[in-house]
Amino acid sequence: MRKSLENLAGRKASGGRRVASRARRKFELDRYPNEAIAGTTITTTRRTRGNNIKTALKSAETVNVLDPSSKKTTKLAIIRVTKNPANKDYERRGVISKGALVDTEAGTARVISRPGQDGSVNAILIK
Repeated sequence: MRKSLENLAGRKASGGRRVASRARRKFELDRYPNEAIAGTTITTTRRTRGNNIKTALKSAETVNVLDPSSKKTTKLAIIRVTKNPANKDYERRGVISKGALVDTEAGTARVISRPGQDGSVNAILIK
């Protein structure tokens, strides 16, 4: 996704346009958001600064759920996304983001990781 030169160009005191003398640099380029949904697990990788790699989830079928009472973590299947306070459109589409509530076999869990950036779904059991 290529951004225009909107923030590089500006206006003079007289109101005339000040044109940027350079193009946008690679680190200034944007990318489309990666929104993880419930389904068969699909991951994607992308190159980051320093030639490192980030793994992101496109869709996930399991979640690592921490039970706060027993302090045990179990890998459970995601049944559906119940609620997503980040965006009601995400809730309708079933997007898993940080803070989303997902139904599992053990009950409802709140997502604490960022699946679109971390590459895994971690959650805490709330009931």
